[in-house]
Order: sequence, then structure tokens, then C-alpha cells
Amino acid sequence: MQNPQVCSVSYRRSRFSTKLPGDRLYTPSHFWLLETEPGRWRVGVTRFAQRMLGDLVEYGFEVPPDGAVELGDTIGWIEAFKATADVYCVGTGRFAGGNPLLETTPRKFDIDPYGEGWLYSFEGTPDPNASDNTGYSKLLDLAIDKIQGKEAAMDEPPTDDIGD
Repeated sequence: MQNPQVCSVSYRRSRFSTKLPGDRLYTPSHFWLLETEPGRWRVGVTRFAQRMLGDLVEYGFEVPPDGAVELGDTIGWIEAFKATADVYCVGTGRFAGGNPLLETTPRKFDIDPYGEGWLYSFEGTPDPNASDNTGYSKLLDLAIDKIQGKEAAMDEPPTDDIGD
């Protein structure tokens, strides 16, 4: 299990800020993993991913509880106000099920992504590329810089590529 004494990291860049709990691992695909008991992982999306998706509208899983899963498998989907996305497994093992609270209170996904708004759990081994909150902060820097680069390119006037 992750050490609960590990400190949270306050993250701020551009117009985005969040607190990244120190008791989790974070994947490059913006999921977090919390070991709730040895070998059992609770998984949710980070505040960054939640903000990109928007408010949860609907979600579902294609894998039955206790079904075998592999790292990177598409196991479900999320439909949110801003986007629809696949949900990937962030480890290898057995799917333990979705968060039953989201079925009756989907708003938890929007307001508490690091707590009661988690998506699913699995038993097994987490993504070996998952990092602590400090490592994830560096990934966020890259993601936000990329978004800002696209926004800056959209603000530039079009160029005339036609020769004289």
C-alpha cells in the first residue's frame, strides 16, 4: 500500500490548479490509483482529466466483475458534457467493479474525483509507468504546454501560402 504520510502536492499552471494527493499513483493517461488493501486498487480520473471531460452524463463497463483485464484494455466508457472517452484498465488482474455510488450520485465524479468520485477497482498489478504526484506534475506541465501551444496557434492569423 502507498504510504498515507506522503504529502500532497499543490499544482498550479496557467489557469489550472489542483491538489494531488500523495497516497496515490498517477498514470500518463490521467488516471489515479489508490491501493485500498494489498493488491486491490481503486481507480479514478485526475482533476485535470475531469476538467477536460466536463460533468459526467453517463458511464458503463464492458467487463463483468471478476473478469480478467490487462493493462491498456478498454473496459468501459464515459460520456460527459464536453467529451466521450474510453475507460482503460491501468493494471493487470481482475476487474472488481464500478463505483456503485456514481449510479445514484454521478455528481461525485465532478466534485470529488479523488474521493467518492472514483470509477472502478481491480485486483492485480498497477501500470509500471505510474508515478507519484511529483512525477505526475511534470506530465501535467507537458500536457498544459501542449494545450497552450494549440491555443496560441489558433490565435495567429492565417498565412497566405499562395505564391505571388
